[in-house]
Amino acid sequence: MSLSLTIRHRLLLAAVVVFTAATVLYAGIWMYYIRGQNPHALGFSFAHTRDTGDLVVTSVFENMLPARAGLRAGDVITAINDLPVDSLNPWEPVLRGRAGEVVSLTVQRPGVNNPTKLRWPWEEPPPALSEVPMAQFLAIQLLDLYPLLFLVVGVVVLFLRMDDHNAWLLALMFAGFISSAPLIDLESIIRPELRGFAVAYMVTFYGIMPAIFYYFFAVFPTQSPLDRRVPWLKSVMLAVACAVVVPLATWILIDGSSHPLWLAERKLRMSGLHLPVGLSFLQVGYGFVPFILGMASFVWNSIAAPTAEAGRKTRVMMWGMIVGLTPIMVVGLVAISRNRGPGDIPFWWTAIPIMALFLIPLSFAYAVVKHRVLEIPALIRRSARYILVRRGFAFLVIVLALAANAVFTLSVSRLANVGTPLAASAGVGFGLVLAWVSAPALKRSTDRIDRAFFRGSYDARMILQDLAEKARTVNSREELASLLSSYLDQALQPSRLFVYLEQEHGILRAEGNDVPAELRRIRADNSALLPLASDGKVREFWGNESEELHGLLEPLGPDCVVPIQGRGQGLIGMVVLGMRLSEEPYSGEDRRLLGSVASQAGIALENISLAEGMANRIELERKAEQEMQIAREVQRRLLPQDAPALETLDYAGQCVQARAVGGDYFDFLELAPGHVGFVVADISGKGISGALLMANLQANLRSQYAVALNDLPRLLQSVNRLFYKNTEENRYATLFFAAYDDANRKLRYVNCGHNPPLLVRNDRSVESLESTATVVGLFEDWQCSVNEIELHCGDTLVIYTDGVIEAEDANGEQFGGVRLQQAVHASWNEAPTAMLKRVIQAVQTFSPGEQGDDITLLIARAR
Repeated sequence: MSLSLTIRHRLLLAAVVVFTAATVLYAGIWMYYIRGQNPHALGFSFAHTRDTGDLVVTSVFENMLPARAGLRAGDVITAINDLPVDSLNPWEPVLRGRAGEVVSLTVQRPGVNNPTKLRWPWEEPPPALSEVPMAQFLAIQLLDLYPLLFLVVGVVVLFLRMDDHNAWLLALMFAGFISSAPLIDLESIIRPELRGFAVAYMVTFYGIMPAIFYYFFAVFPTQSPLDRRVPWLKSVMLAVACAVVVPLATWILIDGSSHPLWLAERKLRMSGLHLPVGLSFLQVGYGFVPFILGMASFVWNSIAAPTAEAGRKTRVMMWGMIVGLTPIMVVGLVAISRNRGPGDIPFWWTAIPIMALFLIPLSFAYAVVKHRVLEIPALIRRSARYILVRRGFAFLVIVLALAANAVFTLSVSRLANVGTPLAASAGVGFGLVLAWVSAPALKRSTDRIDRAFFRGSYDARMILQDLAEKARTVNSREELASLLSSYLDQALQPSRLFVYLEQEHGILRAEGNDVPAELRRIRADNSALLPLASDGKVREFWGNESEELHGLLEPLGPDCVVPIQGRGQGLIGMVVLGMRLSEEPYSGEDRRLLGSVASQAGIALENISLAEGMANRIELERKAEQEMQIAREVQRRLLPQDAPALETLDYAGQCVQARAVGGDYFDFLELAPGHVGFVVADISGKGISGALLMANLQANLRSQYAVALNDLPRLLQSVNRLFYKNTEENRYATLFFAAYDDANRKLRYVNCGHNPPLLVRNDRSVESLESTATVVGLFEDWQCSVNEIELHCGDTLVIYTDGVIEAEDANGEQFGGVRLQQAVHASWNEAPTAMLKRVIQAVQTFSPGEQGDDITLLIARAR
């Protein structure tokens, strides 16, 4: 921390201490002297007249000494113990007298010319104060504690956020509420050494309170629309208030009292002079308009909040301010409009609005705790929370219980007119009943405090349960990163948070926009991350890590690093957390929570990777299937689409592929009119590779098949040479090529290592057309011989591939050549097309399982 920041922090702390001490002292003075000023100690109540400043008796309590001495309501007190009431000293013997001393009042009665002097001996006030109704008595006790809530909330917020101007404005505004307690009416009974400070404090903060009120709500929680239109208004209002109030408060502080000012004002009024109407109007307007503008700004901000969360945070404060402030403003306006002073207003007309003011600090405290306004809960350390909240709540409960017990005892003693021992016994019984009845409520209150203040420990189990539940439904890394960020920020309130997840194999990518560019992507196998990958432990970033890890992650400002491991113990992610807003270290409980969250995140991330892998495979398979369908269609079109007509020969061919595409090939080539070439080939290999070789072979044949009519060996030698050059060494094809002359029924053929076709003569005798050459494409130097046969009427030629005779049944037995001949004989009387279907059906019936190889068959019959 730099020297300038240290000095600034110390100056702020000193200012907070001075302000707090002054506010506590003022609140203490008021709460102490207001009890001594209880009108029942005097036996009467009074009020200052607005015009002359005289003391007018407003009520006299029966059966007390002033009433017995003849004091009446409406009497004007002109002197006390022969001292004029314009002095601060006469009240001392009245309120601080000793038993036996005589109190003398000089009063002027309406309709009586000469003043009347009343005398009575001073005595202690009766303990029961039986003349006051119970409800009024309790209200008085509550009103006597008026500054307490404003003091606690304002001072706590200021101490925790002393560098936040909003916290200062809130504290100053609450000081204004505290100073509105009319201590100036008690000035005469305050000790001289405290009198000047108390009145100066009241004049200062009560005077600037309207301006501070508007200033606070013009900028909190965000700049209000009104302040955006007239941003200078708040500063002008505060400057004018300070220009009037500060000199006045300084004069009072130096003089030690406000008495000279009071006398000057009284003489001015008695002389018939009054403040100008315009100035009076400004005085009244300043007392009300800033409050109205401030409340309007706050309501406007709450309704037009930029987010639902911002609106939720301010809504409780808004209603607390409206409900708390409206009654007292209405009563004040009514009093001014009717020219009535405080003594002219009935007790409950002022008591209820003053008690409504308690809602203001309560609503702010609720918003601070519940909705984390000003980030206060994140700044309270665990130990401070325990002492100030848990123990403070217990202390408050005890105080309230004792107060309730005292009120009950007092009520029993007063209403039942019983002795003190009996009333005390009843109070003990009431306390036991109260403890028994309130136990469940205290338990619920303690739970609520735990949820509000000890959120990290209280929500640990819930965070894990929610995270485990939601992680099962996470569909993407972005969603998982957002889930982790939201939950960890809620539980631990880190100043910075970076979530790294494995996006592609071996690469960790950070989610978010505030990541340094050089650290947006980190390799998981980076040597600096090896300690994280090896043990998987959550570690605080306090120099215990390696220098390499420190150098890598230092730009992120880490305070805690959480590795995310996969099932194989590899690093598939990590979470980097900055220092907590509370500046407290991550505890052992925090690290256990983070470790559990990392385990859940690791499982979720692996599930996402598996799902993505499956989706990719499905997509690849879908694309492959789509491409295969295209290839199948292409290959189907490579097969002959029509058969050249012959007068002496009927023929048909079919290929049933074992896969989408295959390596079997047959073709009908029109070599010349009346000349047709029959081709059946079987490529080594299946699937795509076989299909590609088949297409290559077909292209070679079709590009030069015209040569076959005059020089069949030359054609096949060229096909072998091209096939040999365009394929790998272990690739080849068996091929049967036959050229049929329709005019003379001659069939010239070359069998290149292919299964011997069957020539079934009309008399049912069978001949095999054996190989005349080796396979195509295996050898560069390749030769073949050509054989010739004649087809007579009824002769049937059956050309087939391995898929026909090598088809197996469930026992592994092959279909074979014998069954092929039997199938041909069984359909002898049918045309080649029907015979073709019957033979293929026989093969498929024999081998009903998955087809192991392509089935290709070509049948030709001479007419």
